Amino acid sequence: MEFDNFCAKMFHVEQLLSITLFVAFGVIFVFVNLLIGKLARPSLPNPEKAAAYECGEPTIGTTWVQFDLRFYIVALVFLVFDVEVALFYPWAVLYGNAAASSEGAFGLRQIALIDMLFFFGVLLVGFAYLWRFGYLDWVRSAATTSIKSVPSSANDAPSA
Repeated sequence: MEFDNFCAKMFHVEQLLSITLFVAFGVIFVFVNLLIGKLARPSLPNPEKAAAYECGEPTIGTTWVQFDLRFYIVALVFLVFDVEVALFYPWAVLYGNAAASSEGAFGLRQIALIDMLFFFGVLLVGFAYLWRFGYLDWVRSAATTSIKSVPSSANDAPSA
């Protein structure tokens, strides 16, 4: 019994050692290549090299421009739905393979379906929110971007 326990611990240590060596060699490989590149390439500083490069056109004005928030929103929505598709495919394959399993397949498929419907529902709620407040419209109207104030009394009303 002790021999089996000892063998199991040794197997675990061997696995950890192989993973550690793999990571160490990977890190050493990266840093050695960076060092060789630093030593091999010429170092010729030039103000033109330090200038901002924008699609081959000379820059006009400052290069620190604040981009419209819609670019980021569209990119994040794309990423969310891209990850959703990436998660749906393996889920569908496993869901289909669960039918071949004889033991507890029906219960497993029900749980998997409920989990995926919940995941998809959360994404649909977020999509409905973006759609409702106009974040998916490229040209947004002023009505959806700001809250209109309604005069609450005669003092707030514009004078004639």
